[in-house]
Amino acid sequence: MDLGPLALGTSVRAPADGQVSFAGRVVDRPVLSIDHGGGYISSFEPVETILEVGAAVSAGTEVGLTAPGNGHCEASCLHWGVRLHGEYINPLLLTGDLEPSVLLPLGQQ
Repeated sequence: MDLGPLALGTSVRAPADGQVSFAGRVVDRPVLSIDHGGGYISSFEPVETILEVGAAVSAGTEVGLTAPGNGHCEASCLHWGVRLHGEYINPLLLTGDLEPSVLLPLGQQ
């Protein structure tokens, strides 16, 4: 899920309690993953963090800042992915913000 555009250095907060399971570079961009237990893992990119693998995080706490690294975005953007037992799911299913899709004619937004 693309959450951009955002200004570089925008605060990224943990969506739920968990433990950092990955903090590093994947190809050309910084990535942060948080294991929330129960098979749920959130991943954010491009996000720079000072947290190390194993660090505990609480819902709503800052876990990093948006960083350069997504060449396809005109400005900085944030990608948020959620896996459940290794399969990607729509992150909005976990926020309560999922609304029915509305298809518009081409050119109307």
